[in-house]
Amino acid sequence: MLPRRHRLTDSSGFKEAVRRGKRAGSKSLVVHLLVPGAAADRESEPQVGFVVSKAVGPAVVRNRVKRRLRHQARESLSGLPGSAVLVVRALPAAADADYDALGADLRRCLERVLR
Repeated sequence: MLPRRHRLTDSSGFKEAVRRGKRAGSKSLVVHLLVPGAAADRESEPQVGFVVSKAVGPAVVRNRVKRRLRHQARESLSGLPGSAVLVVRALPAAADADYDALGADLRRCLERVLR
């Protein structure tokens, strides 16, 4: 489970990360990363939010994809800058991807946006 302090829950955080953040995509997901300026809360910790729409599949499939992504993102938290906001949007192909494939896509996308 992702610790509460790392969960992105407000809609303004999602909107800002999607509009102003760097973006990288793969077959099964799109990642948006917003790293606020140096003056913005250095003590703040990275936050991660997930978007899994009905296009991915029924509720059971969406929740499975979300759980897998949440676990993979938890393992990647240490590589994110201090007050970064990460939004992970699952694409319909994520429904058929297994755990390792989702993890590989997430890591590949994170490497691209962190450059």
